[in-house]
This record gives sequence, C-alpha cells and structure tokens, in this order.
Amino acid sequence: MPQDIDASQLNTLIAAANATWVAGKTSVSDLPPQQQLNRLGYVPAGGEETLEQRTAASAAKISATASGAIGAPAAFDWRNVNGQNYITPITDQKHCGSCVAFGATAAVEGTFRVQRGNPGLAVNLSEASLFFCNGPGAGAGACPGGGWYMTPAMDAYKTTGVPDEACFPYADGTQQLPCSNRCSDWQSRAVKITGWHTVSGADIKTWLSTKGPLATCFTVYNDFFSYTSGVYKHVSGGVAGGHCVCCVGYNDAGQFWICKNSWGPNWGESGYFCIAYGECGIDSTMWAVEGIVETAWLYNTRVIGLWTIDQDRNAWAYLDGIGWRRIAWDNDNIFIDLLRLLAAAKEGGRPVNVYQDNGVIKQIYVL
Repeated sequence: MPQDIDASQLNTLIAAANATWVAGKTSVSDLPPQQQLNRLGYVPAGGEETLEQRTAASAAKISATASGAIGAPAAFDWRNVNGQNYITPITDQKHCGSCVAFGATAAVEGTFRVQRGNPGLAVNLSEASLFFCNGPGAGAGACPGGGWYMTPAMDAYKTTGVPDEACFPYADGTQQLPCSNRCSDWQSRAVKITGWHTVSGADIKTWLSTKGPLATCFTVYNDFFSYTSGVYKHVSGGVAGGHCVCCVGYNDAGQFWICKNSWGPNWGESGYFCIAYGECGIDSTMWAVEGIVETAWLYNTRVIGLWTIDQDRNAWAYLDGIGWRRIAWDNDNIFIDLLRLLAAAKEGGRPVNVYQDNGVIKQIYVL
C-alpha cells in the first residue's frame, strides 16, 4: 500500500468498491517496503504459470469456480470437520522470501493428519530444511530476498523428504544456518510424499473436501498487507510480488477460499485470510499432495483393534493414533507370527514398536 494511504482511506476505497473486507494496522502493514517484500517470495519458473497468467486464468474461470462442484459440499473447512481441526498451527516465515516452503509444508502436514484420520497427530516439519538445504540447488534464492517456486519444493518432499522441525529449527529467516547443523539422523526422520500434481477448476473443491489442504500461490498487491478480516479483493496499490500459502477450505455462499498464511498469528484472521474466487490468480491451479509415504518405525503405540476376513493372509491392525494398517502377507509364517504378536499385545494392553513399509506392518516388538 502506498505509504500516503492509511487504513481509513483504504477502507473508504473498499466500501466504494463494494468489497467486504476490512483494512487496518497489521504485523506487516507498518513494515518498511523492503521488509514487506521479504515476506513474499514466489517467483514462477520451470513451466509454472507466471503471475500474470495465473491472474488471467483465474478471472477467466470465475463463473465455473463460483458454482458448486458436483458432489462437493457447498462449504468446507479442514479447521472444523465434525469439530476437529486437521490444520497445524500458524507459522511465521519472518524476514525471508521462503513462503513456498511454508505453503508446501502446511499442505503436507495437513494431508498427513487427514491420511492418518488423526487431527491431533504431532507433525511439525522443518521449513528450514526444505528451503535452506533443498532449495539452493533447485532454484531458491538467498535470504532475505529469497524466492522459489512450487515444483522443486514438492519434488524435494518426494525424493529426499523433510525432517521434523526439532531436527533443524527455523530461525529468523535471514540466518543462513549450514545444513550440517541438521540432526545427524535427519534422513531417518524425514517425511516423504508419494507424489503430487496440480488441480484446477471443480477439481479444487473436490480435492479439498475429500483429500486434504492444497498449496497455492497468488499475486500480492500493496493493500493486502493491511488485511485484517473479511473476503479480500484487490482495490488499491500496485503489484508487490508473488506469495504462496495453503488453502484449507472454501465457501460457495460467500464465494471465497480460506487460506493459511505464514506471517504469524497476529496478521489477518489469526493468521488466516479469506479471498474471493477468481481473485489475484489464487485458484488458477493449486498443488495437491497425493499421500504420505508410511515407511518408518512407530514407537510406543498400542494395538486397539484387529480385523480379518475369510481370505488367505488378509488381516489388519488398528494402531492408536495411526489407524488401520495391513499385516504383511509375504508367507504364512511371517503373517501368523505378526498376527500372534499383535493379538498378544492387544490382549495384554502392552505397547509395541512397529515397523511399517508403505503402510504395511513388517516388524513388531512387544514392549
């Protein structure tokens, strides 16, 4: 927002445009212009649409976007699914254009909780590892300016994975910590995704309402820094740059998307914002996480249930906080041994350590 236009003047322009959002003082609006720009960082490349192409595509698709998707509910929000919140807490990218890492990570974390069917799943992945370790060799710029695009970020989640936040904490965004500072066992702690793809049109609402949150990017204009509540539409100021966030829901009655930002909880609606369908390129395309690779040790969990059917070597165990996992069916001896141990653990109420390979129980130790 030009420095000579205050929130009161901007609200007058918002009212004149029949927009329904409120401008005010935020954690970003009063920053110097360069520090505001450092809060952005989406620079499309590698075959992704430019910001201008995204904006034009969103505007062209507005009539289709505004209508409901066949089979999808008229409104959906992963923060409130039968009273449960599947979205991880708001984060702060601080003084670095690392928004791509934050938008991608929020989508992966939310998808992990949805896949497990566990809104309380303790998952907090390291944006610092993704941006500062995977990023430099894949097109990411140095901070504070930063800058990256979504394709290599999603590819990194698929090929090398990202460890937990405690393994490599995010500092103030300008502190270029060497990746040698990551925990020594980061590879065994890394979360990987099975794949990713882009979605557009009606598929966005279908995916959101059934599979999980989506990463997305859009053009930020200067008035956006002053957003405090309501449904954002651009009314004043020039282009500041590109930004990536995580889309967690939508509302057909209000004609808006619900997005998780990475500017801390004191910006917008407790860190979130609503943005109109077709606005600023937000819904030209979004990035979908296809699934989380479930290959790792699960420690100190409990066997809650067992299920089998009249088929050779077809049995499943329900692990507390994890969900249903199939028992390895390699041969009769392995299958029977694993089933016997799981049944004993369930009967005795004893915790277990379980090794799963792509969601299949391969080893178990009863504690």
